[in-house]
Amino acid sequence: MEPFAERRAKLLQQIGRNSIAVLFSAPEQRRSNDTSFPFRQDSYFHYLTGFPETEAVLMLDGTAQTSTLYCRDKDPLRETWDGFRYGPEAAREVFDFDAAYSIGEWSNHIPEALTNKRRLYALWGQYSEQDCVLMQHWSRVRQGAGQRIQANTYAPDTLADLSVLLDAMRLIKDDSEIDLLRKAGEISALAHIRAMQKTRPGMGELQIEAEILHEFMHHGARFPSYNTIVAGGKNACCLHYVENKDLLRDGDLLLIDAGAEYQGYAGDITRTFPVNGKFNAAQKDLYEVVLAANKTAIDAVKPGINWADIHRSALAILVQGMVDLKLLQGSVEGNIESNAYQRFYMHGLGHWVGLDVHDVGGRWFNGQPVLLQPGMCTTIEPGIYVNAADDVPEAFHNIGIRIEDNVCVTANGCEVYTATVPKEVAEIEEIMRG
Repeated sequence: MEPFAERRAKLLQQIGRNSIAVLFSAPEQRRSNDTSFPFRQDSYFHYLTGFPETEAVLMLDGTAQTSTLYCRDKDPLRETWDGFRYGPEAAREVFDFDAAYSIGEWSNHIPEALTNKRRLYALWGQYSEQDCVLMQHWSRVRQGAGQRIQANTYAPDTLADLSVLLDAMRLIKDDSEIDLLRKAGEISALAHIRAMQKTRPGMGELQIEAEILHEFMHHGARFPSYNTIVAGGKNACCLHYVENKDLLRDGDLLLIDAGAEYQGYAGDITRTFPVNGKFNAAQKDLYEVVLAANKTAIDAVKPGINWADIHRSALAILVQGMVDLKLLQGSVEGNIESNAYQRFYMHGLGHWVGLDVHDVGGRWFNGQPVLLQPGMCTTIEPGIYVNAADDVPEAFHNIGIRIEDNVCVTANGCEVYTATVPKEVAEIEEIMRG
């Protein structure tokens, strides 16, 4: 539990004295009638606690520099039906909180905790129902403080957004997080390799998804980190195609965007390969353009670099390739300036990855670009997507290609921790030959 305790201690220092922070666990989500979706802990709550249960509250007291958990009591009957619960006593011991109480006590404790604090930090907007409850407590404390005769009794006069502090912390991964991201990447890579080995014309996209999920679970990742995309042929031109309902045709390419979630951390890999195991000439030409952009961008990742510069270097390669292959007319500069390229490449080069597959942090802060630092983890995922059209060379009709890797910025460059999945044409064709 050491990393979680260290993060709480760091956050307590940042919120400072005369402040309190309140975070809520994720609620269970109803699936149908009396069934629920599998529970996944809120990423912020997990980041600070590691505690895996719903109906929990974390309270950080900046004045006392303490962390207190409120959680469900032990309940043998409910545990018979729904599974193990830690209960307050075990939760305090196992997860290294300064104190832990029954969740039923939180409403009794929060008024005193809010009294004589200047700032109340919360993840406002994360869970609107919980926001209302917290605001009601704050309002009562404020009204009560105004009616008291004694001096120096007050309620928080500032409602602060805790995500500003937490997003900055989560953006720089610590060693334990990087280890978990590597493991998520490793499992994701094995699943993509299995998909390449199993794919044959006539199979269903859903069957390939089953192979991917098999590999995830076989290596300890119960769930994917997002809905798996298995997109054959023209389906690959839909960026978020997740129906996975069609048959794979001989001569088409197959785009797979899939990542395993391991102990809360996300893998996110995309590979594109021929259903029959052999690229044709047009597929190979377009693929090599995307691959060159992917590799150039990865080579540019190092501390102190502006992400926008990496994006521009990859974009120049993609647009040059589109011009060379007659998808675009005119100069590279003209097509970039007019955004004409967005017909075939309509998304950014990548996103942060961590506890959320599209992780928190942003590329800008206070109007300035966020420069890369060691510990930042990002995807690199250029692509080209060509729908059939009269003004597009027929050889490229309905081809969608994306190549995505996960990289962690290091002191001298970056670590590509998803590099074990083949992406060179010859390597892909070889692995598909078995």
